[in-house]
Amino acid sequence: MTQQPPHGPGPDRPTGPDDASSEPPGEAPGGAPQNRPDEQTPPQGSPPHGPPAQGPPPQGPPQAPPGGGPAPAGPAPMVPPLTAGEEQGWSIGAHLGGIIASFIPALVIWLVFRERSRMVADHAKEALNFQITVAIAYVAGWVLTIILIGPLISLAAWVCSIVFAILASVAANKRQAYRYPVSIRFVS
Repeated sequence: MTQQPPHGPGPDRPTGPDDASSEPPGEAPGGAPQNRPDEQTPPQGSPPHGPPAQGPPPQGPPQAPPGGGPAPAGPAPMVPPLTAGEEQGWSIGAHLGGIIASFIPALVIWLVFRERSRMVADHAKEALNFQITVAIAYVAGWVLTIILIGPLISLAAWVCSIVFAILASVAANKRQAYRYPVSIRFVS
């Protein structure tokens, strides 16, 4: 008489889907795989379900550096340089914008375009320095209204602002450099 292993099917143990055996199906008692004639075992080194996937390996999220700081940024995207017409337009806008809105247009144009065009950066920087100087003259004129000379200083600053901004705009239109005759160099 042959003995059944204690965990295999026997006359006193039911077999089937409700079998509570601890072995997964397809394994013999003891953990060795069973070879059935209807199943094929894939050769060693190949994936069990078809040919290997083609294409680049999947990319995960960027890894943080070991120090725990932020991940290093990749190269900055290259922005195209301005065309000649754009350079002239933004340079003229930096000069004439000061007549209406003081130094704000020149500051914005200088911050945005200083990396893209040397000409625009130069004109915007000059306009910014001049408009800051004019703003100081306006403040001085406002303070000096007490001795009645303030309105004259403010009027002179306003006229100079218009005249020199027009002269600078003409030079920018001709793609020439322009230096304001009366200007404190705050931004160099």
